[in-house]
Amino acid sequence: MKNYTSFASIKDDLAKGETSCVALTKGYIQKIKNSKTNSFLEIFETSALAKAEEVDKKRANQTAGKLAGMVIGIKDNICYKNHKVSGASKILEGFESIYSATVVEKLLAEDAIIVGRLNCDEFAMGGSNENSAYGNVLNPLDHTKVPGGSSGGSAAAVKEGLCIATLGSDTGGSIRQPASFCGLVGYKPTYGRVSRYGLLAYASSFDQIGPLTHTVEDAALITEVIAGKDAYDSTSSSKKVEAYSQKLNETVGKKLKIAYLNDCLSSKGLDTEIKDKTIAFINDLKAKGHQVEGVDFPLLDYVVPNYYVLTTAEASSNLSRYDGAHFGYRSPKAKDLDSTYVYSRSEGFGIEVKRRIMLGTFVLSAGYYDAYYTKGLKVRNLIKTKTQEIFQTYDFILLPTAPTTAFEIGENIKDPITMYLQDIFTVHANLVGIPAISLPLGKHSNGMPFGLQLMGNAFDDAKLLAFSNELMQ
Repeated sequence: MKNYTSFASIKDDLAKGETSCVALTKGYIQKIKNSKTNSFLEIFETSALAKAEEVDKKRANQTAGKLAGMVIGIKDNICYKNHKVSGASKILEGFESIYSATVVEKLLAEDAIIVGRLNCDEFAMGGSNENSAYGNVLNPLDHTKVPGGSSGGSAAAVKEGLCIATLGSDTGGSIRQPASFCGLVGYKPTYGRVSRYGLLAYASSFDQIGPLTHTVEDAALITEVIAGKDAYDSTSSSKKVEAYSQKLNETVGKKLKIAYLNDCLSSKGLDTEIKDKTIAFINDLKAKGHQVEGVDFPLLDYVVPNYYVLTTAEASSNLSRYDGAHFGYRSPKAKDLDSTYVYSRSEGFGIEVKRRIMLGTFVLSAGYYDAYYTKGLKVRNLIKTKTQEIFQTYDFILLPTAPTTAFEIGENIKDPITMYLQDIFTVHANLVGIPAISLPLGKHSNGMPFGLQLMGNAFDDAKLLAFSNELMQ
């Protein structure tokens, strides 16, 4: 089958009768079976082919939805009724969901074909996809390197051509960093724009579902479909969802104000080539007539510590439900209630998840709650206030997505601090709840791609997607 890099080209071939949804789905399934990257944990062969058959009939009757022909994979922390979901963790081995996430319902309603579930860092905790209970995902561009994380399988699958798009989740950069490492578009919508119902929670006030695609057009279309108010998620916004895919030319010809963070470009860990490319890109924007200016963001050194204090606290609470008593893995050593908890959680969770649960439990504990968690909430508020001040003057904030290109498998896994600092440019958007996108605009001399990141003001998703589309042209 063809190696499609846009949904538009699939629709063209469907319209010409050169392929069908069934043929497409079979082609992708075969490619997944031949793949060596370990990006898919399971192919939903029976349900995907049944859906493809249904969509072909709808197309013949001209009643098909706007995603008819889109073969899509979902990260293994998004629930799909009567299908397994594990969060790439041993503790949910064999667990089958009894309901579908709202995003899954919305995709199916518009006739997307969900082909399988994708490998990820366990419970979305990690930046390299080395924390999965089911093995590393390999970067399809270089199998010795990581694909990024936690949505590493989602990025690798799209880049390798195993499906046309995927859904990931982004708690601190888990969509954008893999997009940067694999050379894709990765979009994190405004917090509350997309329902989290049916997403296995890591940190509830940070998590957001979004797409990984080859094009901004496809990211806009998927976001338009999955966005909106949901009665099952009280944090979802009731603001009207704009037709993002119809507004992609809205910024063309407009002169925009763009800030870049001086503190990011002077960050010690930033690769010199990525820095030079970002500066060249800034100069190019200026040459096109945009007002691009450096602004100080002295809180940069606090974003990663603040993120890890707050997200681990939320993770400690959210992951307490995996106790060996209700569902999922139960240790064969369990003899009573205490031993059920101790052995099941010790054996069921991986090292990184246990590290974060313990850190989160510590910052929430008596005597430390005010010193860490309460102070963390105050710092988050300061970061939000400072960011809002920037958006009073500027339309967007420009910065690198990640400080480096994809690193070697095993390179950072033994040093949590080095690994956590990979998030230095991405956690900002999650702390503040604003939309952010990684665009595949850089190529390093080492042969690997890297992304440039744009952040917009809360609920300026349409404008951010439109300007991103303009930059990709």
